[in-house]
Amino acid sequence: MNDMLVNLPALQEQLLSKARASHARRAAETVYGGREAILRQTAMALLADQELPEHDSPPEATLQVLTGHLQLRGQDRHWDLSAGDIIPIPPERHSVSARDDSVFLLTVRRSTE
Repeated sequence: MNDMLVNLPALQEQLLSKARASHARRAAETVYGGREAILRQTAMALLADQELPEHDSPPEATLQVLTGHLQLRGQDRHWDLSAGDIIPIPPERHSVSARDDSVFLLTVRRSTE
């Protein structure tokens, strides 16, 4: 199972480097699963003052901040998150913005219907 081992601190550094070199100022990599898997984990780096614009919520998901500070915004509410925080993503349209260079782990359970 060593081919599935992911070192999160090393991945964080790689993603931050990719994000700094990217015009979009973000980078992502699937850590586990894929589009057809029921469970998928994606690590994403989002540089300071960047945002993932409002988008639909998956059926069930969590956001875990690995490094930095993020704000998750839903309908008429928001959550300020920092390294070590994990939160279920609300079942509504939402956005994510970075207060400083940040890396987070998005875990999504795909609907099986």
